Amino acid sequence: MQVARHTVVSIDYTLTNDEGEVIDTSKGAEPLSYIHGTGQIVPGLEAAMTGRGVGDSFRIRIEASEGYGERDPDLVQAAKPSQFGGETPEVGMQVRADGPDGAQIFTIVGVEGDRVTLDGNHPLAGMPLTFDVAIVGVRAATAQEVQHGHAHGDHGKDH
Repeated sequence: MQVARHTVVSIDYTLTNDEGEVIDTSKGAEPLSYIHGTGQIVPGLEAAMTGRGVGDSFRIRIEASEGYGERDPDLVQAAKPSQFGGETPEVGMQVRADGPDGAQIFTIVGVEGDRVTLDGNHPLAGMPLTFDVAIVGVRAATAQEVQHGHAHGDHGKDH
C-alpha cells in the first residue's frame, strides 16, 4: 500500500538542523503514526511522503516555508510581569495569551525589569529542517480515525 490521503503512516525519523544537531527523533521510542493528508505533519514532509511505501527510506531538507513557516515579528509581544497572575515569569515558560489570531501559546523569551517578551512563533519557525525518514507502516485509516482526526493504534482500535 502506498502513502495517500487517509492512510495511517508510521515512520521512524530523525530531525536535524543545518548544523546537524538532532532536534527530535523517534529512536528509542515508538514510531510516529499520523493520518496522511490531514496536515498532521509539516507540509514539505507530507508532500515527500506521498506515493511511498513500507521500506522506503529517504532524507529531505525542507525550507522554513514548507516546515513550521517563516518567523512572524507580529507574534513577538511585550507584557508586564503583573499580567501573570502572581506567577513569576521565567524564560522558557509557555503561557496562553491573546495574539493576532486569537488565543495561542507563547513562550517567554526574555524578562528584563518590568518587561516580559513573549514569542508566539513555533520554536522551529524560520529554520530549514532535515528529516531522515524510514516508513515502517502504511494502512487504510478507519472511518473512526478519520472522524477523530488521529491514528488509534496498529489496527485502528482506540486504546
